[in-house]
Amino acid sequence: MTDSRASITKRRLLVTGGAGFIGANFVRYWREQHSAEPVIVLDALTYAGNRANLDGLEGPECRFVHGSINDTELVEGLLRDEAINTIVHFAAESHVDRSIEGPDVFIEANILGTLSLLKAARKVWMLEPEADGSPALAHHFHHVSTDEVFGSLATDDPAFTERTAYAPNSPYSASKAASDHLVRAWHHTYGLAVTTSNCSNNYGPYHFPEKLVPLMILNVLHGVALPIYGDGMNVRDWLYVEDHARGIERVLDDGQLGETYNIGGCNEWANIDIVKLICATLDERFADDPALATRFPKSPAASGRSAESLMTFVSDRAGHDFRYAINANRIETELGFSPAVTFEDGVQRTIDWYLNNETWWKAVMDGSYCKT
Repeated sequence: MTDSRASITKRRLLVTGGAGFIGANFVRYWREQHSAEPVIVLDALTYAGNRANLDGLEGPECRFVHGSINDTELVEGLLRDEAINTIVHFAAESHVDRSIEGPDVFIEANILGTLSLLKAARKVWMLEPEADGSPALAHHFHHVSTDEVFGSLATDDPAFTERTAYAPNSPYSASKAASDHLVRAWHHTYGLAVTTSNCSNNYGPYHFPEKLVPLMILNVLHGVALPIYGDGMNVRDWLYVEDHARGIERVLDDGQLGETYNIGGCNEWANIDIVKLICATLDERFADDPALATRFPKSPAASGRSAESLMTFVSDRAGHDFRYAINANRIETELGFSPAVTFEDGVQRTIDWYLNNETWWKAVMDGSYCKT
């Protein structure tokens, strides 16, 4: 199959879910590295989407559109009107606990939403040009997925590779697995130029506060219990979000069409050790900066106590996968990508960001922490 990207002289991106955590970080990275390539951000602004994540970016070359990927006519119009030739598809419902409580919205967004995008892309990029006799448009559809589609690993199991069989265990991971299969099918059946990446757990700036790393940071600052599922020994591979953006960039530039690439941090941590690292780091910050005790008087560190005193073990969640680990040899060998940020450095950067962006997270949480 020929590489339809060969005749793309200037990429014009549609970034779905670009007001979410990973999507917004990708847009920020892309605008810094590729300022001449226009970006249209399409986001429905559901609970984790936040237009403030794009503050300072919007302008003639970076435009926001409020809308749903399930609106196929809207997507078709954007592809035509903006001459889009590259889709980077982040839009997804992504919280496991929420998927357990209400799976329907995950099916709607992650499966039917991806189907809507694929149909629109094929129609505009492949079918309409053929109708007037011109060749198919150069195009590239990149689908962003997760390591959770591969299921759970035991302590001594080898890390997930691109050839690991899918075994999703939650409604969220099942919906993402289905979307991965749809993208693959549109390539092999219709010839759509696609790539897919499966990433490990991301963390960093703009992370929605219900997720582990920001939740622990903000709970420490406000003296709120740090809930740890089970015994805290569940293991995840962690990837700093800007490294993820760099990995996607490499796939967009040189990834083989129709293929998948694991983007991992090569950085496994047990949940309890992450919580302890965040606690120790914040204890040090309070000791070094007395102003923090004034800003956050309810934090144990404000009175010289360890943040670990807030650790609280809670009942494990249903179907909690024990361990995820990414084998990222392929993207390193074929595309020359490896993570640049260590976890310890990434946690320091993330804590810095939350300490320096109190207005952002207070608005996201609607002031709830101020009431505790």
